This record gives sequence, C-alpha cells and structure tokens, in this order.
Amino acid sequence: MQQNATLRLFRRGPTAEFRLLVILVLSLVLLVVDARWKVFEPARQAVSVLIYPFQRAAMAPRDLIEGVRSWANAATVAKEEKEALQRQRIELAQLASHAAQLATENQQLRRLLNVTAPAEQQSVAVEVLYEPANPYNRHLIFNKGSDSGIAPGMPVIDEGGVVGQVVRVTPFTSEAALITDEKVSVPVQVVRNGLRLIAFGGNPAGKIEARYLPLNADVRTGDTLVTSGIGGLFPAGLAVARVDEVRRDAVSGFAVAVATPLSHPERYRHFLVLLSEQSELLSEVEP
Repeated sequence: MQQNATLRLFRRGPTAEFRLLVILVLSLVLLVVDARWKVFEPARQAVSVLIYPFQRAAMAPRDLIEGVRSWANAATVAKEEKEALQRQRIELAQLASHAAQLATENQQLRRLLNVTAPAEQQSVAVEVLYEPANPYNRHLIFNKGSDSGIAPGMPVIDEGGVVGQVVRVTPFTSEAALITDEKVSVPVQVVRNGLRLIAFGGNPAGKIEARYLPLNADVRTGDTLVTSGIGGLFPAGLAVARVDEVRRDAVSGFAVAVATPLSHPERYRHFLVLLSEQSELLSEVEP
C-alpha cells in the first residue's frame, strides 16, 4: 500500500541564537589554540600569499600618488639644497677673504714689531689600524712608522687638541699612548694666568691630573690647559684639557687638579703626528 507522505510546513533545526553561540565558542577555541601552539601559521602564510596580489592592486593608487608626491618633494629639496650650497659658497668666499686680510694685517704687525713668525710645524697624517686589547694601557696603533719620519716622543693631535704621544715605532707602524695613559706626562700651563703644570695620565675615569700642586695654586674649575712648550716635544699652545675640579688636601699639603681631555680619540680614525727634531734626537740617544 502507498504510504501517505506527511507535508512539512515548518523547517526544524537549531535556533539562530544557538548557532551564534556555537560560532563564538569555536572562535574563542581557535584563538586560544593559535595563540599557544601556532598551529594555523602555515595556513595563515598560504592565505597571505594568495591575497598579496589583491592587496598590491588595492594599494596601487596610493603608491602612485605617493610616487608623484615624492618626486615633487625631491625636486623641491634639490632646489633648496642648491640654493643653500650657493649661499654657503658665498659665505665661505667672504670668510676666506676675511682670513686673507687678517693674515696680511698679522704679517704687517709682525714686521712693525720686528717679530719673526715660527716655522710651520710639519706633520704626518695617520690612520688607526687597531687598538690593543689591554685594559691597563690606552694605546693606538697607526698605519705609518719610521719610513714616514715618525719617531718616539712625537705628539699626536686631532681637531680637539693633544691625543697622545708616540712610544714605539716600526718601519711601517707606530704605537701611541693616549694622554690618559699612565706613561704619558705633558707640560701644560693655565691659559688664564700662565701657571705651568705637569699633567699626568692614569686616572681610572679616563681623565688627566696635575699633581703635587701647592694648596694656594691659582687653578680653578673651568680653566683651560694648553701645552707650555717646555721640553721641546710638545709645541706650545696646543689644547690639552679643561679642569673639572681641584682637590685640596690639607693633610698632605698638596692639591690635585683633575681635568677632562679636549681631544676625542674614540671618535675619529685619522690623526696628525707632529714631526719634531727634538723627538728624533731623543730616539737616537735612547738606544
């Protein structure tokens, strides 16, 4: 017999709220699993590779606008830099003419005062090869030696002032001790009053010290120390250091001036070695 089919007027199944709850729970589970074990990372990478062309296509208008804008900005910046260079060249030309005028006036004054100018100090430009890995010595190794006229005792300078002194020379290299090294002592004087001192290295903080000063020595914080020229190794007038503090000890009866060097050997690779006949004579006498 033929069975009568039942007509279903309403669709039965889970409610919309139950489906939403299931989806939320599933999403939270996937988030926790992905955060802890990264199991979906390969799938994420594959999806990112697939959608990358669409991303580039969507960003193409923005990239085009940015390219046009950067080209316009580059043209404007180039024009401004050209104008700045032109202005700087004019200013340098003015400074050069002013310096030439001052040099002419200086020569005229020397002639009037019957003063002869000292001979120009010869120098050799050197480059740092390496710094010896020794925590107790502050030395630098340069790429030039006795073949270039360098001898032990010659001073090393940079744009800030005295860097150190050559202590060892080979035909093609030379080794210099910084002024903060305990082996180096520099005859200095205070610019303010001309007081002559001896600056020694060896301070653990990388500073230099003028030791065994009288308690009433006229040295103040902020005084600038320059080479005095005594001894013939260091030419007079080279900047050395600036005084940070003066320690006066009434028990020992002496004072110590602690100063920070004005040179910066840790910043540069190229320095000048000042050639002096006195250093060559000393290097010949020492052996």
